[in-house]
Amino acid sequence: MSVGTLTAAAAAPPTLERRLRVAIVAPSLRILGGQAVQADRLLQHWSGDPDVEAWLVPVNPEPPGALRHATRVKYLRTVATELTYAPLLVRELRRADVVHVFSAAYSSFLLAPLPAVTVASLLGKPVLLNYRSGEAPDHLQRSAIARHTLRRVARNVVPSSFLAGVFHGFGIDSVIVPNLVDLERFAYRSREPLRPRLLSTRNLEPLYNIACTLRAFRLVQDRHPSATLTLAGGGSDEARLRTLAHTLGLTGVTFTGRVAPHDIAPLYDDHDIYIQSPDIDNMPTSILEAYASGLPVVSTDAGGIGAILRHGDDGLLAAVGDHSRLARHVLALLEGPEGARRLAATAFATCARYTWDTLRPQWLRQYRELACGA
Repeated sequence: MSVGTLTAAAAAPPTLERRLRVAIVAPSLRILGGQAVQADRLLQHWSGDPDVEAWLVPVNPEPPGALRHATRVKYLRTVATELTYAPLLVRELRRADVVHVFSAAYSSFLLAPLPAVTVASLLGKPVLLNYRSGEAPDHLQRSAIARHTLRRVARNVVPSSFLAGVFHGFGIDSVIVPNLVDLERFAYRSREPLRPRLLSTRNLEPLYNIACTLRAFRLVQDRHPSATLTLAGGGSDEARLRTLAHTLGLTGVTFTGRVAPHDIAPLYDDHDIYIQSPDIDNMPTSILEAYASGLPVVSTDAGGIGAILRHGDDGLLAAVGDHSRLARHVLALLEGPEGARRLAATAFATCARYTWDTLRPQWLRQYRELACGA
């Protein structure tokens, strides 16, 4: 299809008499991660909305027919997915008023957001690029393609002041719209008594440094032998982390594997302290889910975490990689449960900033301004 044909296929501008049509380009829940979860929540809330008709354009579509067999081979899987993704973009984006593209970093940026931005541009559709990766400082430093793409889209939206600052450092404008937490899905309760039952819901990937959590837990278990740690997530580091847990002589460590979003709330409810130790991060939904569930949070101060977790007010922070400090924070919570409950209550109060009632008008404003060429 030629550029002229694509441009001619663009729909007429929206009018006040009909709903805005928004194509949300993002991973489906077949790829469990922050992008997929946030996109799914956004789609659920837009469903039946009087002002917006939104639908998912998956960056990981299921290839048809013979191409499906190619997905069993690592590199052929990428080829087969891209051959399916490109025509899907042309078909789905042509009927949109606004194209909302979720974006990560590095190769993912080249394989998913970049094709979507390119097709939308050829169709004359305004692009809202929703960049969400804590790896932005290094990614933008390394990639001229990413910098060029971010500068030419109609609008960049980021979930945190951390990313807004990174973008500003590269001369790229952005608007902040935070992540969404569903308070109806997570039940807040005060932990009385506060038990040494720890939970982490980060994927088992190097950037989340789960090894640091395990080393901190070793120190916690030295003081509280009955303490438990549940690691809910999957990833490339699982075998190494299982070996480390054995080497450290830990007991009570459970690797659950990946947990679907609709099954995650009971895990929070069944635990008393949330712990994580990423080296790189942005605005993790996991912290908001812990807040919504009443768990006091202990975390490393990576990326944008400090923007949503004020040390001593909403939770406790340690330097990246400092497992000793993490452990001391957990022990302080266990030895001062009233303080732990105060932190949890203060953190829960901040959740109002991340509910649909608060975020819907922010998203609607972005969509309307782009659709009207503002």
